[in-house]
Amino acid sequence: MKRLAVAFTGPSNSGKTTLIQKISQHLSATHRVVIVKHDPKDKAKFDTEGKDSDKFFKSGADTVVLSPTRTTYFSHSPSSVESVIEMVGEFDFFLVEGLKTIPLPRIAIFRNRIDESYLDYAQAIAIDKSVDITTYQLPPELDILDLNDTQGVIEWIRNHAKKV
Repeated sequence: MKRLAVAFTGPSNSGKTTLIQKISQHLSATHRVVIVKHDPKDKAKFDTEGKDSDKFFKSGADTVVLSPTRTTYFSHSPSSVESVIEMVGEFDFFLVEGLKTIPLPRIAIFRNRIDESYLDYAQAIAIDKSVDITTYQLPPELDILDLNDTQGVIEWIRNHAKKV
């Protein structure tokens, strides 16, 4: 197993989820991929109201749902990226959306404009043609990736991801 980890950050609606999904679809054909999504405002919904797993979780219990094709784990306790890595065991690629201060190589994603507040956390940016980079003073060590070139982003990940 490769155990390579990388993170993605950027403003809402910049294309983070879409890019991560494309990367995962490509890599999952031959590798085990794990994705962690940060939910800083605690607003994500994971189960259907009234279903058994929803009732069990609302009872206060940590809940695990086992099925022939997946395992779903709902916990009332916060967790760290390190504990998730330990819990999932073997993997090739570990993709994190958000958590901009964890020490992982990071790609910041932008459309229309670059929010420079993200640049202190990023080693690369992925942009499309809607961003005119000539209007920004970007750090010279920052790699610039094409948001629509999934293969190019994957190659950057292979070369820069952190072994965990």
